[in-house]
Amino acid sequence: MSTLTERTEVASGYRAGRTLPVRVELLRQLKRRRTLVMFGILAVLPFVLVAAFAIGGEPDGRGDRITLMDTATASGANFAAVNLFVSAGFLLVIPVALFCGDTVASEAGWSSLRYLLAAPVPRVRLLWSKLVVGLGLSLAAMALLPVVALAVGTAAYGWGPLQIPTGGSLGTGTAAQRLLIVVAYVFVSQLVTAGLAFWLSTRTDAPLGAVGGAVGLTIVGNVLDAVTALGDWRHFLPAHWQFAWADAVQPRPEWSGMIQGAAVSVTYALVLFALAFRGFTRKDIVS
Repeated sequence: MSTLTERTEVASGYRAGRTLPVRVELLRQLKRRRTLVMFGILAVLPFVLVAAFAIGGEPDGRGDRITLMDTATASGANFAAVNLFVSAGFLLVIPVALFCGDTVASEAGWSSLRYLLAAPVPRVRLLWSKLVVGLGLSLAAMALLPVVALAVGTAAYGWGPLQIPTGGSLGTGTAAQRLLIVVAYVFVSQLVTAGLAFWLSTRTDAPLGAVGGAVGLTIVGNVLDAVTALGDWRHFLPAHWQFAWADAVQPRPEWSGMIQGAAVSVTYALVLFALAFRGFTRKDIVS
């Protein structure tokens, strides 16, 4: 009775871990028009706000109440903080949903996904490369806005300390550090949107469906957070903590809100990323 020895034939030099390197995926995504358009929109926003203040005049406080928006023209640092304030609730959601939701679904829509897997690129490797690039581009988009805003604001309103609406100010060095913390927190708070978009991207062949679904569910979260009748249940909504970063631009920063917000967002994101990997590895790829 003969014994058959099963052997997996692979091409000479093939290494699964070397397929679809992150740098290759990054170059592919950077060359796409939607990436350039998204970065262009974020880079233009500070110029739009400067023009708006030039046309409409400097913002004034309402009565005795002074908000962060009212200090927008106090210095370049204040202008950068205001750009983050007006963008964090919705505008910065879009690049996250776009970069993480379009990445896998677009390949399926182009009918190129099955050819990538036949290269052969392991499914986990493909998802990992696309997720890392998607998150990297999202972080770059969030960093681009305050950097451009700081440069534009400094040119328009001068270099100076960050004026705090409640009184006092932060030196330029301290203000720069706090703005870095703000960007980091905004990125972490948007991980739940990234998780939603990435999971939907593995479930559909329509990129618009994945991106729109993530944005839509994020908006639903914002609406639910506005329903005060939910009481403490709102603490489990990532939207409830999206502006907790404002505690970082105080003379004595408070960290409790940002810690809770980061914990909620990361928890949801890890579950959604796990669902994406689990579902994709078992999915029949026909496109």
